Amino acid sequence: MAEKIACVMVPSPAHGYPGHPEAPERFSGFGRLKEAPFADRLDWLPFRPASVEEIQAAHTPELVEFLQEACRQGPAIIDGAPTYVTQASWQAALDAAGGALACARAVLRGEASAGLALVRPPGHHAERDRAMGFCLLNNLAIAVYAALSMGLERVLVVDFDVHHGNGTEDIFWREERVAFLSTHQWGIYPGTGSLEEAAHARGRIVNVPLPARAGDRAFAQILETVIRPLAASVRPQALFVSAGFDAHWSDPLASLGLSTGGFYRLSRGLVELAEEFCEGKQVCVLEGGYHPECLADGCLALAAALAGQEEPGDPTGPTPNPEPDVRPLLERVRAYHDLH
Repeated sequence: MAEKIACVMVPSPAHGYPGHPEAPERFSGFGRLKEAPFADRLDWLPFRPASVEEIQAAHTPELVEFLQEACRQGPAIIDGAPTYVTQASWQAALDAAGGALACARAVLRGEASAGLALVRPPGHHAERDRAMGFCLLNNLAIAVYAALSMGLERVLVVDFDVHHGNGTEDIFWREERVAFLSTHQWGIYPGTGSLEEAAHARGRIVNVPLPARAGDRAFAQILETVIRPLAASVRPQALFVSAGFDAHWSDPLASLGLSTGGFYRLSRGLVELAEEFCEGKQVCVLEGGYHPECLADGCLALAAALAGQEEPGDPTGPTPNPEPDVRPLLERVRAYHDLH
């Protein structure tokens, strides 16, 4: 397999709304990726916008029609999150999904050892028939369906954004070929993701609702005691990751406690699981992260992990807040899903 990391960047500069945190400025620090010591490992791919047919593998025709019309009439707020559209947002959504598709196909064709889609608008809140939570189309789900169409029969999705990946869960609610795990802060937007939420899919849809300030120690425990046994049970042929960096302790929209170093160690652990269970096939798609400097640091750490490089540094350091003990919660998760 090729040793390159397939990368796509879709900054969507015309998709913006005054005062909104999901803004083009989120990508302001991403230039550092092209100057990193491992930059020669990053293969920046061309891509094409996703087609309506590719989108409708994950979304209803009615959602496509709604978004097209809302964007034509934009700018507008389309839900209470608030999620916005402009006249440029439909093209931005097509490009973001197309970027995720390009990375996934490069990995599955053996042209790259892993994929990194740095795209906006994000996607993991977008349900089959509804845009929400700053998300218009579910970029990762669209890419997963493309992977299934290429012959895969078992895919594992791990979502470490601070918010529950309700859209991805909704899209794969009855999709037996896809296992889904979401770690998220409990009690914040979108209000879903309880431990027992998907009773029909125990052992396949796994929610880990975390208390505020859970951070590096908690995620190290989650990796070993929940994600690893889930991967061993599923034995995926590819790992897809919704990589949200709003779980950083300084992010303005939530209150988890991961550090940049914690993101690196989590990402390295996921790389090792991909190597163990699916020949290294891993595709990471950017979701949230609303502190631009920490978002750039996190993406650099993720890219370093994918490239097999040492941690590139942690400018902000560990959280100043004490972490709660999540071991009782994780034991409940393991017992409910029979993960050993």
